[in-house]
Amino acid sequence: METKALLEKIRYCNSLTSYSRRKTIPVKVGDVIIGGDSPIVVQSMTTVDTMDTIGSVEQCIRMIDAGCQLIRITAPSIKEAENLREIKKELLNRGYNTPLVADIHFTPNAAEIAAKIVEKVRINPGNYADKKKFEIIEYTDQSYQEELERIRERFLPLVKICKEHGTAMRIGTNHGSLSDRIMSRYGDTPLGMVESALEFLRICEDENFHDIVISMKSSNTQVMVQAYRLLVQKLEQGGFKPYPLHLGVTEAGDGEDGRIKSAVGIGTLLEDGLGDTVRVSLTEDPEFEAPVAKTLVDRYVNRKDHTVIKQINHYPISPFEYNRRDTLEVFNFGGTNVPRVIADISAIAQISEKEMKQVGHFYLPELDKWKMNDQGTDYVFSGSNPIPFMLPNGMKEIQHYSIWLNSEDQVNKFPAFNLEEFSAAEKIHYGLNFLLLEDHQISVALPILEGRKDVVIILHSENLHNMPALRRAFFDLLENHNQLPVVIKVNYPKQPQDQTMLYAATDVGGLLVDGLGEGIMIGLEAYHGVERSEVLAQIKLHNSVSFGVLQAARTRMSKTEYISCPSCGRTLFDLQETTAMIRKRTDHLKGVKIGIMGCIVNGPGEMADADYGYVGSGKGKITLYKGKEVVKRSVPSEKAVDELIEIIRKDGMWIEPEV
Repeated sequence: METKALLEKIRYCNSLTSYSRRKTIPVKVGDVIIGGDSPIVVQSMTTVDTMDTIGSVEQCIRMIDAGCQLIRITAPSIKEAENLREIKKELLNRGYNTPLVADIHFTPNAAEIAAKIVEKVRINPGNYADKKKFEIIEYTDQSYQEELERIRERFLPLVKICKEHGTAMRIGTNHGSLSDRIMSRYGDTPLGMVESALEFLRICEDENFHDIVISMKSSNTQVMVQAYRLLVQKLEQGGFKPYPLHLGVTEAGDGEDGRIKSAVGIGTLLEDGLGDTVRVSLTEDPEFEAPVAKTLVDRYVNRKDHTVIKQINHYPISPFEYNRRDTLEVFNFGGTNVPRVIADISAIAQISEKEMKQVGHFYLPELDKWKMNDQGTDYVFSGSNPIPFMLPNGMKEIQHYSIWLNSEDQVNKFPAFNLEEFSAAEKIHYGLNFLLLEDHQISVALPILEGRKDVVIILHSENLHNMPALRRAFFDLLENHNQLPVVIKVNYPKQPQDQTMLYAATDVGGLLVDGLGEGIMIGLEAYHGVERSEVLAQIKLHNSVSFGVLQAARTRMSKTEYISCPSCGRTLFDLQETTAMIRKRTDHLKGVKIGIMGCIVNGPGEMADADYGYVGSGKGKITLYKGKEVVKRSVPSEKAVDELIEIIRKDGMWIEPEV
């Protein structure tokens, strides 16, 4: 175990080097136990109108068959809360007793009804007893205490009903829907998120009610990770019971982007043993969410068997705020440069110009010119298979040292050394050399690297506990004041695409959100000797995932970001269809963030830091936002995308797509 002083400082996990799941109190939700010694529970949320009993039941069954162990259903008003009884009855008639969770926003009376019917209620402390007006209010200690007494009076009836009926509760803070009271005192911060939950938790503890799960959700993965860590620390410091955690990233989006973003947030916390139930929020049918969550949590079933990692006696970064590691600028790595992408193409012999499209560079033979998309890689690692043509401007080639030594161009191509080669090398590149290191080699390499300003480390680990092993190596660099840039390399066996996305997002994203890493490289070792078409498909996937991880970790914005909610019974339009339509018209707007929300609950607050917003405000009506400011109300849905584009155009952020 790490030293007591270190544990006093970090306190958000049992260990930074040994996989150890945080011990929590068990919370019973029907026949399911969250926390304690129970496995991590997978859950999801319906999207069908709650008043559609049969439609809701049939969707629940599809979700259960997909691996869902808890099902959440929205109850925006009393009538929906009452209808939970009919949904539950019909599920039991069909032989399903999966526990149900009522999702409550704004309506305490609906929560009080639902708590007598279902096994768990979720309340949002940002809007359970408050209506958000986006006002800054000056509070004295006395006036703030009066606000807390008002909340107690509003919240106490639900606590008593839950105690009486054996109903569990989730206190679910969302980054984008903090109350004006919290925003006025703590700001839009992880601390504000934590304090929002603790206000309600204190009331529960005063009433000796402990069947509680807590969440700290955000669409910003850095904020989400920091808030959960801070929550655990505050629970311990404040003498609270160790309540189970519900992990999730709000409004993650769909497809590859949604999966990667979810894994960066959720996977980072799972690595440190945090999390007792997981919900992956995708703008897709909910039955597609549980398998993604299961892929994430199943990775930790045998994690305790990992190779021992050297203990940490000094924690050189703050786990509660983002600070990028200070590094030297070596060519275009490190310093103030964005993290770079290195595409491994070393499994392809005699790669052609046309095949470079897999890494975002397109050769146009009729014009004898190159074109690059938003995911054009920065470097390619050709290994022992040198590229036989001139690369387009900006992209550079990295070769094994032995190949580089015999290259005709030792200026525009760069050598990659192992530690033995680098130690003995008589000839190196004048300004940029790549050193391939295993995590356990860092301590040996440090004396050799002292004073160098011409090296970029490509850091890799074979440890099953991959991310913490790499993090430990970064700490060695920090403790020894070594500022050389580091590219994080991960390598996986042949496996389904979803696993590659989720694992890379966890292993690399978990470092990036803490400011560690100046680049990413996904290795191709498992694909040497494989059919060419399969290798090319893998190169394309690796390149796309690499850029996706950098974007999800908020370290390099290379494409339009869509902050879209996963839909629920409150949604006022077809979210999947609308998201696809908006994406088709705007996905060339590099770095622009667009929020697409099904209703006002997931409206200006939940969009958090989106640049523009598209929010359902009534049947066939859309409200359009710039940031959190309403620009146009009640826009007919058939005109809303054009109106959104016009707002972006007037703001000077629009560019015409290339034909």
